[in-house]
Amino acid sequence: MQNKTPYNLLVITGPTASGKTKLAARVANKIDGEIISADSRQIYRRMDFGTGKDYEDYIINGRKIPYHLIDIQEPGYKYNVYEYQNDFFDVFKDIQTRDKFPVMCGGTGLYIQAVLDQYKMVHVPPDTNLREKLKDKSLNELTEILASFKKLHNTTDTDTVKRAIRSIEIETYYQNHPEIEVKLPEVNPLLIGVKIDREQRREKITRRLKERLQEGMVEEVESLLGEGLKPEDLIYYGLEYKFLTQYVTGEISYDEMFQKLNIAIHQFAKRQMTWFRGMERKGHKIHWINVDNEIGENVETIIHLLEG
Repeated sequence: MQNKTPYNLLVITGPTASGKTKLAARVANKIDGEIISADSRQIYRRMDFGTGKDYEDYIINGRKIPYHLIDIQEPGYKYNVYEYQNDFFDVFKDIQTRDKFPVMCGGTGLYIQAVLDQYKMVHVPPDTNLREKLKDKSLNELTEILASFKKLHNTTDTDTVKRAIRSIEIETYYQNHPEIEVKLPEVNPLLIGVKIDREQRREKITRRLKERLQEGMVEEVESLLGEGLKPEDLIYYGLEYKFLTQYVTGEISYDEMFQKLNIAIHQFAKRQMTWFRGMERKGHKIHWINVDNEIGENVETIIHLLEG
């Protein structure tokens, strides 16, 4: 494939529950590719149900498609996009040296943009004055502030107030230090977005949540807490781990947990789509394909686009 395409990276993204992993694995199987995950929570070991690691999606006709940047850190560790960018390019270069094709797959927009926009990444110290000014703002207000920056370099995901404040702190630091320069490998990506109807997405999210609860998502959180992980460390990861931890520790009921979590995942998917539209406004061409198409048809469409 490398000799047949003008691109050196395929990116397959989309909102949660859009089926992007299964599609990415099918494409990788056809083009002798390897998948590099772009998911901010799948990097943690033993956090499987809550992060949606569908390992079976990587098995195509009995063959396991190689994947990277999944299960690389212990729960409780606060991995960030600075580390992700470094890890991504290490894997990217390794895949290329073995004449395989890199396929980036995931829905964490920050991670994807950190690679595509070659973010300048350095360690950013805490800014106590800024944190004090932001501490009483809502997540929506913080998201609006973050969106006002011309170019984003932030090192955290933004699904909690604490992490959004950290993102603004990082953006402010970069704004005040324009002299920072970092050299990274060039990427020439083809971006594919998996499009799913809003109502269909909502139905699939709710169905998948019920399935994962039945499969052992509550027990997963109980096991992590049993290892000695502090509740606040799990809550830090947001979404499933926030509400399940609150349920397991007796803070909320099962029904309340389900309702709040279901709503939060829908809101998260909506924010993902907002992020992707923002990427398009900043000049990234995303080729949207419909999830309702037969998967083989979508695979062939992507391969055709790769061939230019």
